[in-house]
Amino acid sequence: MANFATLKLDDKEINLPVVTGTEGEKGLDIGKLRAETGYITFDDGFGNTGSCTSNVTYIDGEVGILRYRGYPIEQLAEKSNFVETAYLVIHGELPTSEQRSRFSQLLSRHAPLHEGMTRFLTSFPRESHPMAVLSSALNSLGAYYPHLATNNHQRDLEYFEDASAIAISKVRTIAAHSYRVSRGLPLNYPRPNYGYCENFLHMMFSEPYNEYVPTPEVASALNLFLLLHADHEQNCSTSTVRMVASAGANLFASAASGVCALWGPLHGGANMAVIEMLKNIHADGDDGTRFIAAAKAGKGDRLMGFGHRVYKNYDPRAKIIKSSFYKALASLGIKDDPLLNIAMKLEEVALNDDYFVSRKLYPNVDFYSGLIMRALGIPENMFTVMFALGRMPGWIAQWHEVAANSKLKIYRPRQIYTGSPQRNFVPINLR
Repeated sequence: MANFATLKLDDKEINLPVVTGTEGEKGLDIGKLRAETGYITFDDGFGNTGSCTSNVTYIDGEVGILRYRGYPIEQLAEKSNFVETAYLVIHGELPTSEQRSRFSQLLSRHAPLHEGMTRFLTSFPRESHPMAVLSSALNSLGAYYPHLATNNHQRDLEYFEDASAIAISKVRTIAAHSYRVSRGLPLNYPRPNYGYCENFLHMMFSEPYNEYVPTPEVASALNLFLLLHADHEQNCSTSTVRMVASAGANLFASAASGVCALWGPLHGGANMAVIEMLKNIHADGDDGTRFIAAAKAGKGDRLMGFGHRVYKNYDPRAKIIKSSFYKALASLGIKDDPLLNIAMKLEEVALNDDYFVSRKLYPNVDFYSGLIMRALGIPENMFTVMFALGRMPGWIAQWHEVAANSKLKIYRPRQIYTGSPQRNFVPINLR
């Protein structure tokens, strides 16, 4: 098979090299297209553009495959946990016992915040959106650890182990503290003897003289939620992290940019949209029946939490998180929540009605993750923050790929200009 494709433009032919991935994905290298022909490609929204090569995550949306560093998500969900998977995503290999122990120790050591940062967090107005607080606080880590955030990739990579542990550990502390501040509650400090998820839930929900101790099922559900969100290829926030990193920006600044992109409702707000949909159905006095009928007739509101832009099959993350969701509900004693009842009605229909099955409108991970967050007592304005906690390992790994690439050029997409042609300036008295 030829290792190039021939493109004919006007009276000229140009050979475009074929780039082949390890799973057989193919792309055309157009790096020299403009220089040799004067043309650029046009792909609105980058939906058919490979912006980079990456060793982190592989997705085949047609058949529902998701792998981190080659490991199927199903195996990691069954046999690993978030901390170990985070190590895998960041460093490329599953840790040995010694490496995992050291990584866990680094996360424990870096969990507390500098008192100056704590004062910074408490200075935000109580009504501040937690994503605004999170992005600001992550960016400020560069001020507290200037030797880890030099904006010189070669030097920053020397301290990558510490910087990555700081980012992945402190993001949960920042998130929990921002929640406590918004409620006017005293802050809870991390416990070195708690696991990653148990520590987060403790910092969120413990009260004086009433320690919050999650059930194993609840801790497992949160752990699984984070693991399933650890990376997802070149989505909007990840592409933003790589874009910012390509300018030479440090890890903390790049991760903060990812939070800002994730904050957009078209990206990180899908699980919130599921809860809003369920609330609206309940407010209409519907058990979901009328809503489904309207959706099938093309007359109702959009069905949130079903289907996926990448997955044209069942979202593999949804299959995994579903069973954990039900176990968490059972351990919390939740049996008759009106929104849950509506959600289960929608799920039953979508999995069995030919209208949805034929269109591959299966429940996706956002459908279940929003319900899990609600069951755990996470407020809706914190849902996207939880997404950011899970995605931090992926952002770190993607930043590292950019920073370690000695041949990398700053990302600089082109455009097709569609504005006014050249015109002459008109003095103000003649306008």
